[in-house]
Amino acid sequence: MRHRRKGRVLGRSPSHQRALLRNLASALMLTEREAEAGEAGAPKVAGRIITTLAKAKEVRPLVERCVTIAKRGLEASGKAREFATTAARDSAEWKRWRESEVWTQWARAAAPAVKARRRVVQLLGDKQAARILFERIAPRFTDRPGGYTRILKLATPRLGDAGPRAILEFVGSDVGAARAAAPRVEARPART
Repeated sequence: MRHRRKGRVLGRSPSHQRALLRNLASALMLTEREAEAGEAGAPKVAGRIITTLAKAKEVRPLVERCVTIAKRGLEASGKAREFATTAARDSAEWKRWRESEVWTQWARAAAPAVKARRRVVQLLGDKQAARILFERIAPRFTDRPGGYTRILKLATPRLGDAGPRAILEFVGSDVGAARAAAPRVEARPART
């Protein structure tokens, strides 16, 4: 019996499960990166991956947690900007700022942002994915209290084992909105 044992095993050892979830979450973040034309492995649609339904349901909480942590980090970095300096590093003005009480206030205000970045890198295991999360994804969801992703079931099963497939994507992506706004073409009547 599986009393109080939450989550899906996905036919893997615990370390393999963690690695799988990290890779899926990182892959979802990396689809938002800027890819050059003709680049091998470039994402077809930004903010969307196709996987099995069970894997999508398991990775969703990890992605949601990472976005929430990144949002808190952005709030902290916004507060730290009040105490930051615009002087060039190692200049005389920068050194005076570094020795002042304002730097201490900046360091206290910036500490949660640094902690958030480190936590996201720890969860995802990928610095590039964490950078994309903080620069592109988290700012989109500053006004949203949760529910950053959605799972859409696909009608066609996976070839080979007929596993149910699903799309895991960020909400508010422009692709779905553009498709919904496109005019529908009426079907022609059947010939008699």
